[in-house]
Amino acid sequence: MRFGAVPPFDPELGAVLAALGVPESLTPEGLADWQARDAATRPRPTVRELRADGLFDVEELHVPRVPGGSRVPGAPRVPGVPHVGGDGAGLTLVSARPAGVTGPLPLLYYLHGGGMVSGNAWSVLPRVLREWALPLGLAVLSVEYRLAPAARYLEPVEDCLAGLLWAAGHADGLGLDPERIVLGGKSAGGGLAAALALLTRDRGGPPAIGQLLLSPMLDDRNDSFSARQMAGVDPWDRASNATAWQALLGERHGAPDVSPYVAPARATDLAGLPPAYLEVGSAETFRDEVVAYADALWRAGGEAELHVWPGAFHGFDTVAPQASLSQAAREARLRWLRRVVTR
Repeated sequence: MRFGAVPPFDPELGAVLAALGVPESLTPEGLADWQARDAATRPRPTVRELRADGLFDVEELHVPRVPGGSRVPGAPRVPGVPHVGGDGAGLTLVSARPAGVTGPLPLLYYLHGGGMVSGNAWSVLPRVLREWALPLGLAVLSVEYRLAPAARYLEPVEDCLAGLLWAAGHADGLGLDPERIVLGGKSAGGGLAAALALLTRDRGGPPAIGQLLLSPMLDDRNDSFSARQMAGVDPWDRASNATAWQALLGERHGAPDVSPYVAPARATDLAGLPPAYLEVGSAETFRDEVVAYADALWRAGGEAELHVWPGAFHGFDTVAPQASLSQAAREARLRWLRRVVTR
């Protein structure tokens, strides 16, 4: 099968990408240097900067990973499902909310992107706070989960689960409504949010009222039509995706029994999951796996709102925030979040 033809980029987005140039694919040999450059150049705002002259209340929380496992106390083990556990070391959460907003607030539990190999809990917050927390009166917890290849297999999602369990257990002190938790994330963070929805369903809680999955990284097999079609074209292409999955999975990469808590597309049962918002670009590596996941949710009797943005590539709204398509995507996310937290 030939993969020469690709969907056209949206004109505004294509012009921005042409000016910037498509980045070289990430390789295993170049991963360490790439991570060092990312850590040195990615903006990491301080707590003071995130407070935006008093617009937001922000603090860093240092909480324990649960020694011996991030299981919900008393929840039964599920036969055939691997145990997910922490190592007892510390975990950092960044807690933020609009200043002066009182009462138990809905929580957006947000997981950053970066292909499981980069990113941090701080850099995503300026946009998350202004675009969602401020207009909707949301509390936000952003998680500094461990990154591959230093972290392998289940360790990133272990961190995400440990932080969620801690937050739910301390909801009163944090001013949170534990009955209104939305799991969210972009790219790798979207994949982790989907995995966390599966975990909390299988472990008995805490239940979420929604999952916000933005261009989620769902399938380690990396062999969809769109992954092959967009090779060398999408800024996050099949080669980069393979490098990231290999960094996370190590010797497990390509194995038939990879856990759905790592790669949610591997899940065979999507019943009983919270309502989902899924978005992806038509000119994006992840297009087909995201569409397939939405279809699997519908087939399982679930609720999913799917947006395939025409001519969008991976990370389009970050690269070109002023583009009309980026603005439309932000408006659609906000509408969905408003519906979910006000039901």
